[in-house]
Amino acid sequence: MSNESNVIELARFRILEGAEHLLVSERPRMVEALHRRFPGCLAAYLTREDDGGWLDMIVWRSRAEAEEAARMITTVPECAAWFGHISESGGIRHVEVVDAWSATGTGS
Repeated sequence: MSNESNVIELARFRILEGAEHLLVSERPRMVEALHRRFPGCLAAYLTREDDGGWLDMIVWRSRAEAEEAARMITTVPECAAWFGHISESGGIRHVEVVDAWSATGTGS
């Protein structure tokens, strides 16, 4: 068992007017390319907030893998293209998972 905990990346943003359909429809291809380039990407959840903003949550195997991907993300063409739908970034932050539970039994 690794001493390193999973990390969740939180990225808040707003999208260009009228871009919601493309943001959602292009997401599976973008996430697949992200995972292919950065296999430490374990899961990704795109959420819409009540104020109309978006929050992307990506689960990483480790902080080091999350930080490497954050530095290199625009080198993945599908990711760079998907970011074109974003009008305003609220930045990203990484949070360490200290405990987890899952109904499917995959928690810690």
